[in-house]
Amino acid sequence: MKRFFSAALALAMAALSLAGCSGTSSRDAAGSPVQTSGVTQVAPMSTTAVKSPKYVFLFIGDGMSYPQFQAASDYLGSMADPDYLLAEPSLDDNQGAILDGPVALNFMGFDVAGSAVTYDSNSFAPDSASTATSIATGHKTYSGSINVDETATISYETISEKVHEQLGMKVGVISSVNLNHATPAAFYAHQASRNSYYEIGLELIDSGFDYFAGGALLKPDGADGDKDNLYDLAKEAGYTVVKTQAEAEQVTSGPVIIVDEHLADSDAMAYELDRTDDMWSLADYVKKGIQVLDNDKGFFMMCEGGKIDWACHANDAAASIHDTLALADAVQVAIDFAKDHAEETLILVTGDHETGGLSIGFAGTDYDTYLSQLNSQTISYAKYDSDYVAAYKANKTPFETVLKDIETLFGLKVNGEAGDRLVLTDYELGLLKTAYEKSVNEKDTGIADQEEYVAYGTYEPLSVTITHILNNKSGVSFTSYSHTGLPVAVFADGVNAELFKGYYDNTAIYDKLAQMLAVR
Repeated sequence: MKRFFSAALALAMAALSLAGCSGTSSRDAAGSPVQTSGVTQVAPMSTTAVKSPKYVFLFIGDGMSYPQFQAASDYLGSMADPDYLLAEPSLDDNQGAILDGPVALNFMGFDVAGSAVTYDSNSFAPDSASTATSIATGHKTYSGSINVDETATISYETISEKVHEQLGMKVGVISSVNLNHATPAAFYAHQASRNSYYEIGLELIDSGFDYFAGGALLKPDGADGDKDNLYDLAKEAGYTVVKTQAEAEQVTSGPVIIVDEHLADSDAMAYELDRTDDMWSLADYVKKGIQVLDNDKGFFMMCEGGKIDWACHANDAAASIHDTLALADAVQVAIDFAKDHAEETLILVTGDHETGGLSIGFAGTDYDTYLSQLNSQTISYAKYDSDYVAAYKANKTPFETVLKDIETLFGLKVNGEAGDRLVLTDYELGLLKTAYEKSVNEKDTGIADQEEYVAYGTYEPLSVTITHILNNKSGVSFTSYSHTGLPVAVFADGVNAELFKGYYDNTAIYDKLAQMLAVR
């Protein structure tokens, strides 16, 4: 047996060597990947000339891998058909509801789908700074670094900077989270630490890009509040700074920075689950971006659905699904634009990494899922924290009153008709009681620190316990409060879409774009 495994390992290593598939970020003087030690990078594309798209849309679902968009698709399927995935056939009885199946999101119907691996220079479960760096520049770096090498002494120029400077294309950056957060920053900034928010903000201003929209800038007055205000500096540099929706509606040209009027947690846009009809969505910012950016030389637009990631960090499946659907709505704007520019537009939809270890399936529901039950959640974990849990703490609200709110907002109930899957079991009620005492009355849970972390992570015990219970009753589960090492999908439609077929490193996304756009 040992000889068998030794021989198999030798054959595998030989195959890898012959395949020449490496993961390093080394490049020659022309910027082409070169083989170094270990496994090597995906081979560069053919040198055959390809057409340059005039309009490039790059949508990044932060934390969005296969589980996130498939969960959203399955959820739509379950809502379209009340019987969907509610049957419980036994092994010897295959009778039951006939499944109509998922409802595919628009980008899942693109002609081309590929996959990209996401590891960075120090982790198979990377962060947003390093993975966005790979997509924007074609280089690997350490988690937490933005467009610099592992020594933080070499800066990498981004695809967006190159098309702006070399081709005269206008550039837009949109995010549902903060505009100087890791993913949007990776398209204009160069910092050793993603937490250098003020310095990233200065680079945003210096970029000269034409359109920024979404969440507010973090630390606009510096880490200690003693710096010149970033918004004031932006105005001095020629940017129009807009902070109300009414003003945003009047914007027709750039350079402009539009900050969402209805900021929520951490000064980001509200979760889609909490957004009301009178509030702009991610799709609205894409529409406005097209209006601002459209010109004879074309444009490059990056749009991030950042709160998919935040929801998955908190293990809030319902919030994640709704923000994934919000990203799909934003993609639809690009699809509609491309109908009038079919021979000039490339649309890419991908993720930077997966967050939370989301799984469609749970031990407590075996082979069954009940995803339509997620529709009973009408508020994100974050808004529940700010609007309810904070008040519970201040008022020492009784547990019985809290349970009534939980039923109203999440559908979980103490009493109900037989067969009602949202009725809490004694075990689940005990979990809620322990979490309530921890959150509201600051009582010790009596469980080990490690067990407590598995139960709550760094989140509000009451909120995360509610979402865990609802997730599990629906047949959904998470393995982590952090990122995982899953590959991400790359969907492509339009000019040169076929180049994105296959299974490759995330740095190849940049390589393909750089070649087709003929930038140096």
